[in-house]
Amino acid sequence: MNEALDKAVRVFSERGYHATSIADLTQAMELASGSVYKAFKDKRAVFLAALDRYKSVRDGKLQQVLATSKSGREKIRDALTFYAESSQGAEGRRGCLVVGGAAELATFDEGVAERVRAAMGRNEALLAGLVRQGQADESIPPHVDCDAAARLLLCIVQGLRIVGKTGRGPDELASVVEIAMKILA
Repeated sequence: MNEALDKAVRVFSERGYHATSIADLTQAMELASGSVYKAFKDKRAVFLAALDRYKSVRDGKLQQVLATSKSGREKIRDALTFYAESSQGAEGRRGCLVVGGAAELATFDEGVAERVRAAMGRNEALLAGLVRQGQADESIPPHVDCDAAARLLLCIVQGLRIVGKTGRGPDELASVVEIAMKILA
């Protein structure tokens, strides 16, 4: 099932929810339409499952990046670099399913809105925790407002994912990371 959901993630990320048909999903997931409907009630249910799968995989990859004994400041740089790298090339042009869900569906679909809010809330809490860690290890000054910095960093991360759809290059996105790190001085 995870393999099929990974394929659905790709289709929804590339095409968006509204431009994706059940036929697109059955072809990508390599399932008969009856099997899709048997496993999922409808296209929305496939999207919600794909969104959950996407967040689980992305969160796992980010946790691997952060599983070091580096300072809080360096972990923030690593997290921002992770998102900047995810915003480049084919992956960047495909886009982020959370951002796509927020832009395309969250205004009209409370289930999607709830998942998007939860995903962004977890990311913001992670970033706030890294700022606090940096203050504890003295790599980030104590005058930095943890919560405000985390909100700004979250906006930068989401912005990277949107800008990545336009095909920005590695140097351009790396420069965003460098500027973002200056807010933690």
